[in-house]
Amino acid sequence: MKLNFKQTVGQHRRRGAALVEAAIVLPVFFMAIVGIVEFGRGMMVSQLVTNGSREAARRAIFDGSTNTDVEQFTQDKLAASIGCDTTDITVTIAITPDPNNNTTGNDLANAQPYDLITVTVLVPYDEVSFFTGRYLAGKNLSAETTMRRE
Repeated sequence: MKLNFKQTVGQHRRRGAALVEAAIVLPVFFMAIVGIVEFGRGMMVSQLVTNGSREAARRAIFDGSTNTDVEQFTQDKLAASIGCDTTDITVTIAITPDPNNNTTGNDLANAQPYDLITVTVLVPYDEVSFFTGRYLAGKNLSAETTMRRE
């Protein structure tokens, strides 16, 4: 059996090429995967914040609702669904009075029928992200819903 010298030398030259190529491609591949996962998490949490503001506005438009009850309900519901602390969730309630009413302030106990009630919910992205990064550091996920008082 005759051994081909050129074939043997050629195989030895390419021996570590696959390892070098993998070392170059794998970090880029994993960064893309992490980016896709983080973007998906951001979209999911953004949708949950939007739903939370809608539920809060629904609770706020009924008689007998108070600012404290609406804020606590929203914070508890969002904290359970997105996995952050209730103190990280900011809920703001604003009342725009109907021109025929004399509502003053942002207290739900004083709201009159046909007043517009706006609920804004803010969650810092740093508190809900899977990975630490500088791209969205300091940004908030927010949602605002306005409904008319019944």
